[in-house]
Amino acid sequence: MLEKIEKLDINLLVYLNGLGSETYDKFWLIITNQLYWTPFFLLLFYLIYKKIGAKQTLYLLLFIAVLIAFTDQTCNLFKHTFQRLRPCNNPDLSSIIRIVQVRKSFSFFSGHAANTMAVATFLYLVLKRHFKYFGLLFLWPLIFAYSRIYLGLHYPGDILAGYFFGALFGFLIFLAYRRLKPQYFPG
Repeated sequence: MLEKIEKLDINLLVYLNGLGSETYDKFWLIITNQLYWTPFFLLLFYLIYKKIGAKQTLYLLLFIAVLIAFTDQTCNLFKHTFQRLRPCNNPDLSSIIRIVQVRKSFSFFSGHAANTMAVATFLYLVLKRHFKYFGLLFLWPLIFAYSRIYLGLHYPGDILAGYFFGALFGFLIFLAYRRLKPQYFPG
């Protein structure tokens, strides 16, 4: 069963990665770089600030910092436990897939997918009543994580596992936030 899942994961990687072309490589290199998302984050937090105020926005940022730290450390624990080679470092795949970028760390599970899904889930659960189309926020982790497949850095299974853990941690931090907010963060 595990071999079938791994085979499916590799086949899906080869297909999705193969959709790329040199024409779009620079675009996906920009997408995968967190620094280029800064204007999006600034706009997002400006809109949140305008809707809920400075104090509540700072509380959200505190919870997001804890969430990212926890998600990131859990991801690193999994990576060092499973030690799955990234597609770009897998000698069986190097002649089959397009390798646009190389990283030396391990692959399972995607920290990009986990962190973005965790933050999107948390923010969505906290703010969905304030913004009509806030569900569109989930486009961010989808686009961001696809860039990792496109570049040859992650298998689709790494992304899905990252989404799962990110959504789980985002939900758990939301529960903590909801429980602590009336007592410590009223407003």
